[in-house]
Amino acid sequence: MKYLLMHKTNPVLRMELDEGTGTIASVGEVFARARVPVGVGTENGAANRVALNGWWAGRAIPASRSGLRDALEVMQVPSPQVLLAKCYGLSLSDQYWARPENSNLRWEDINFFDNAFSEDVGNILFGQIPENDTFSLLSPDNTSDGWLRKKWKIIGGKRCLIKGGSGATRQEPYNEVLASEIMRRLGIAHIPYTLTVIDEYPYSVCEDFITAETELVSAWHIAQTQKKENNISPYSHFQSCCRALGIPDIKESIEKMLTVDYLIVNEDRHYNNFGVIRNADTLEWMGFAPVFDCGTSLWYDKPNAMIRPLAKAPSKPFGSSHDEQIKLIDNLDWLDFSLLKGVEEAFFDILSGSPFIDAARRDALCRGLAKRVAMLRDDKKRRAYETDACEHGG
Repeated sequence: MKYLLMHKTNPVLRMELDEGTGTIASVGEVFARARVPVGVGTENGAANRVALNGWWAGRAIPASRSGLRDALEVMQVPSPQVLLAKCYGLSLSDQYWARPENSNLRWEDINFFDNAFSEDVGNILFGQIPENDTFSLLSPDNTSDGWLRKKWKIIGGKRCLIKGGSGATRQEPYNEVLASEIMRRLGIAHIPYTLTVIDEYPYSVCEDFITAETELVSAWHIAQTQKKENNISPYSHFQSCCRALGIPDIKESIEKMLTVDYLIVNEDRHYNNFGVIRNADTLEWMGFAPVFDCGTSLWYDKPNAMIRPLAKAPSKPFGSSHDEQIKLIDNLDWLDFSLLKGVEEAFFDILSGSPFIDAARRDALCRGLAKRVAMLRDDKKRRAYETDACEHGG
């Protein structure tokens, strides 16, 4: 079926979707080169079909999503890519969508920022089987990323993302709230998370930070705008891509994000859960996105005996360990540790509401967090000592 890839009300290019697989079978005329998705190259006036397919498929629910297979069976949809087409590719993260050619659909009438949307898909993804087959597939849940169970819901007029936990401890929602508290204390731009309980299970809740006038461009797509040379580090490559695009002042924001990730031992800061915000009308870069998605941290999937703050902890995206990644930060002068006084007690209070985390695990987690703060404080002191010694010829 033939479509126009749209950016709000602006036609971007022609494309044809394979109705059986949901993939892009062919790419036609480009109408607005500047609005072709970031990271999708154009050559001789044509968009790269392979790159565009990767971008399009990346909008679909990942195959790793908890409960996805059962949900697709209920909805009688063969794949997440086909489900993607059912909502025209509409998202609550950006302004792209696919309009069937020669249709009368208008952005103003169907976008999820200004219009109500169905909660049927989200409910099905949460394991709620509908009583009949009249459910609607026009939902932003068709384009939500990540492996944890989640759904979009309009709460008090706000578009909110509700996200669950995993395993026996269901710890991720509590980690989100703790990370919010740390960043609030340190004055780091972030998305606040709160807790809710659904059917006796904990979930985190946050408001959408994208509006009908803005959009999130992931670090992954930014990194695709240049070929990475073998002798260039991932961190240098990403900064080079940002400079070439004219994205301002990202280094300080990235360093603050990596600092928080060190403190909470975040294991999954991949290129698709941080990025840059762009004005969707003018295409002007507005700056680094507030930090979000910090749940896969603080030994979330480890047994109590493996909560070891001194152990080498895996990290992403610029280094394989936090010890390696923290060295990328030029200085920690901005970090006032007095603002973190008592943060382990705050974590204790957050965890106390969990029926899935016993007292032994709660105590181990709070001790682990306190130790991570102490480790970073020692690192800052060491840096200051070395700088002072260097300046005085020591």
